[in-house]
Amino acid sequence: MKIHQYPERYGSTPRLCYLYGHDCQPVLSGLYDDRFGIPGDYNILRCRCCSLEQIWPRPSAEKLEELYERNYNWGGEHNTAYTRIRERFVSLALYRLWLEWDGDVCFHLRRGAGRLLDVGCNEGRGLVFYTQNGFQVEGLEINERAAAVARRKGFTVHTMPLQELSPGEPYGVVVLSNVLEHAPDPVAMLREARRVLRPGGEVWISCPNSSSRLRRIFGRHWVQWHVPFHLWHFSPQTLREVLARADFQPVEVQTFTPALWLAASVCNLFSRRGQANRWMRSAPVMAGLMLLSRGFFLPLLARTNGETAGDCLTVIARPKPETLS
Repeated sequence: MKIHQYPERYGSTPRLCYLYGHDCQPVLSGLYDDRFGIPGDYNILRCRCCSLEQIWPRPSAEKLEELYERNYNWGGEHNTAYTRIRERFVSLALYRLWLEWDGDVCFHLRRGAGRLLDVGCNEGRGLVFYTQNGFQVEGLEINERAAAVARRKGFTVHTMPLQELSPGEPYGVVVLSNVLEHAPDPVAMLREARRVLRPGGEVWISCPNSSSRLRRIFGRHWVQWHVPFHLWHFSPQTLREVLARADFQPVEVQTFTPALWLAASVCNLFSRRGQANRWMRSAPVMAGLMLLSRGFFLPLLARTNGETAGDCLTVIARPKPETLS
């Protein structure tokens, strides 16, 4: 796995904004990894000008590579009760009905045609849905073990950073589902996505919403801090700024709160420093909390979606016409 370093002009200066170079101020300190129990304390900094938020201290490229290989996704958990139940659920027709009700974080319901690239495709779960929805799919996944699993399902999966990809034909869609917040340089990633898009193509982005109501409710236990893996925290406005820097314009922006994300934040109330969060990987606990959340708590928060205060931010964007070659 290869993790690329932050832009050099930002890598050694903790108090400068990534977009504009203005001073940043701390808004939260003493965060710790509440999923895997990775040691370390982290802060959240916010630009005084544009309000883009970032993690500090920033893990080095070498450290991130080590953490992803050891902990993240296909770095360890396999054939557990949680993963077996999850895979069984997403294979059922009930899963699509749930997405219609709860919200589609990964764009598994969007139909279309043409070539689609799923960046960070992991073991290929999304590729299955995009194929069923009419697309000709390829994946990009730098975790070799995850890519091997996706290939065994019959998919073409590239194992290289996006900037090294040279497709034979451009794509109509590039999916960045819960990816951009992990990117050391999100503007550079979006520019690379634009490079491999055909004229009129789209990038589909989903990420946590730093302006969400749940962030204010849960504070430091908000599950989407996810230190040290989430390097950036985007609001609708700051994501628009990042897209503009990469010569994209949004054509659709919405927020919603998935029951899974609310359930995970509830589990985080019981997290302990230096310990893996066993509640978050308990299928009965998560299923019960998700049903309770969707049936009772989330209807009370329904208006936050219209206020762009849902927990998940999704954006469909296209290259600005003047940048198309």
